[in-house]
Amino acid sequence: MRINIKVHARSKRESVTPQPDGSYKVEVKAPPVDGAANAAICELIADYFHVHKRDVSVVMGSTNNKKVIEILGK
Repeated sequence: MRINIKVHARSKRESVTPQPDGSYKVEVKAPPVDGAANAAICELIADYFHVHKRDVSVVMGSTNNKKVIEILGK
């Protein structure tokens, strides 16, 4: 399954919020430096969808705030 997300890095909280258009808003505390935010996003999405972290990956937009995430097993 692939989902579209919009990321807000360096947020005060960490959350995943479904949007009306089918995408998700993801807030992470990690800064967008050296892939720290992407790693935090993968962890948060894995927890949200109840899958292993290794089953979540950033497919497109690794340096952008709009990303496509692939979740294996869903």
